[in-house]
Amino acid sequence: MTEQPLIGVLGASGAVGRAAVRELRALGHTGLRLGGRTASALRTLAEEEPTGRDEIVRADAGAPGGLSAFTDGCDIVLNCAGPTYRLRATVASAALAAGAHCVDVAGDDPAAEDLRAAGDPARDGRTVVLSAGALPGLSSLLPRWLARQGLDSATGLTAYCGGLEPCSPTVARDLMLSLTSGGADGAAYGEPLAAVRGGRRVPRALRAAEDTERDGFPGRVAVQPYLSGESERLATGLGLDRLDWYNVHPGSQVRNLLSLLPARLAAGTDPEDLADRLILAAGLDLAGRTPYYVMDFELSGTVSGQPATAGLTLRAASSYRLTAAVGALAVDAVLRAAVPPGVHFACDVLDPDTVAGHLRGGGAGDLRLTGAAATTGTEPVEEGAL
Repeated sequence: MTEQPLIGVLGASGAVGRAAVRELRALGHTGLRLGGRTASALRTLAEEEPTGRDEIVRADAGAPGGLSAFTDGCDIVLNCAGPTYRLRATVASAALAAGAHCVDVAGDDPAAEDLRAAGDPARDGRTVVLSAGALPGLSSLLPRWLARQGLDSATGLTAYCGGLEPCSPTVARDLMLSLTSGGADGAAYGEPLAAVRGGRRVPRALRAAEDTERDGFPGRVAVQPYLSGESERLATGLGLDRLDWYNVHPGSQVRNLLSLLPARLAAGTDPEDLADRLILAAGLDLAGRTPYYVMDFELSGTVSGQPATAGLTLRAASSYRLTAAVGALAVDAVLRAAVPPGVHFACDVLDPDTVAGHLRGGGAGDLRLTGAAATTGTEPVEEGAL
């Protein structure tokens, strides 16, 4: 690998891509290759770099051969483009074909399945890191970090994640696709109302609340229990007996539309039309209000043999910036050979201490600890090997 590796950022002009470019620059990576479909937006982003060393390459992940000019010569590609469940492993496969590593801020089980079916990249010394974003990504990294803060053992987790922010076209279209895909073996991304009990998935274990209050979320909100494959793997990794996961929807326009989605899709409504309606609904909910995103976790367990809890709340202005931060940290780790070759999920190979330290010291969000975790000496860690 060259002394100054070439990092390609695909989808660089999008909400996550722009933030990821800034995060990479803050980590000391310059001379980036910015890829996307809109040259003018890419030029504006490139002009933010004082040295003027960033280059622009037009790239379209949805077009046949649309990535070859972009990936050629890259040492690593950071994919911030979507929709995730339509592209699957398209970007990672193009990066590998060009001899590059790849980090995808999304890319769940379907991408991993495609990549492993094509042959293990480890045989060529290449690394692919998937789900290097906020959710999935931080949604497992932060509970793993919290489990190290004050508790002797952890038995249960309750999580509330959501916020009020613009809905990007990629997020809107991925949400539509996640209702029928995105999980392992062709299943949906997750199961509403399900939870972990006795270490196993239990359908319809929880109930939704359409109009309630929740600490950390201003005003009235809807909470929707939802168990994803990532959450199940988290429960197994931490040895949890119980896991309750809730998606929080503060905006009335968005939550009203979400309640109608399954029936509308079953009736044959065009998913693209529904995605456009979701973008509009998010804009209406946000009008005149300050955007925010919250990830709130409470672990139950023991301290010195006695029942105890440890809590963590991360509040940010944007989930897109959180996603960008994790993606940039993953790129940095791969370039320093801190991640082994092969196909990995970010939560399995990034060090939670370093990720939490970056968030606490980098301005991407405000991270607070409560309970047993608040009594431990948890100073922000110095950024080093992930």
